[in-house]
Amino acid sequence: MIKVKGLKARVDEKIVLDGVDIEVGAGEIVALMGPNGSGKSSLSNILIGNPKYEVLEGQVWFDGTDITNFSVDERARMGLVMSFQHPVAIPGVTVRELILSALRQKGLTVSALEVKKEIEKIAAELSLDEALLARGVNDGFSGGERKKLEILQMKVLKPKMLIVDEIDSGLDIDALKIVADGINDLVKNGNTGVLLITHYQRLLKFLKPNKVVVLRRGKVVDSGGDEVVTKLENQGYQVYE
Repeated sequence: MIKVKGLKARVDEKIVLDGVDIEVGAGEIVALMGPNGSGKSSLSNILIGNPKYEVLEGQVWFDGTDITNFSVDERARMGLVMSFQHPVAIPGVTVRELILSALRQKGLTVSALEVKKEIEKIAAELSLDEALLARGVNDGFSGGERKKLEILQMKVLKPKMLIVDEIDSGLDIDALKIVADGINDLVKNGNTGVLLITHYQRLLKFLKPNKVVVLRRGKVVDSGGDEVVTKLENQGYQVYE
């Protein structure tokens, strides 16, 4: 699905990734962990095509196509999207309008009524107040409501590849489980590949990754299964000093 090979990149003249290799297949969850400043968010921004970041070496392949030089919108239309840690508010644009527009940008012919029904159904599954759907996107939403709305959008849009940037930040345990269930549903029923960026092991109790990758100072310093999480729980990131 997505393959990163030998990726070296910088932003504002600072090297943020230095030879990163990582792969996420369809229907897989890969957890990306590491301390602050290790390059996790930089990698996610590069994968979605943020023009602030300059790729110096390496390639990004998605669905068999080299997308290293593709724009953000080209990648999004291919099905590569990101759920942000701090989703912004868009006053004046309702949730329904945003999702309907995104579906039509994908070239789909959709019924506004059917989309409305699907949005309301998923909102109920996520315990998201239906009244919020008529408001501007994230306008006056709490942190937990914003994260649930991110998952609602993904469940309607059904991306091929989803990058989830620290969605567990600021969520209580009940909201965390609801959000995790939504991501699990995308993986199991939509065959979506997920790159899950997180600091905390608690999220991995609800989302069982196929692989855990640890970044430190822009390099992959460890990868594997549950044993990597256990190592982090017992020794922290200083084990990679």
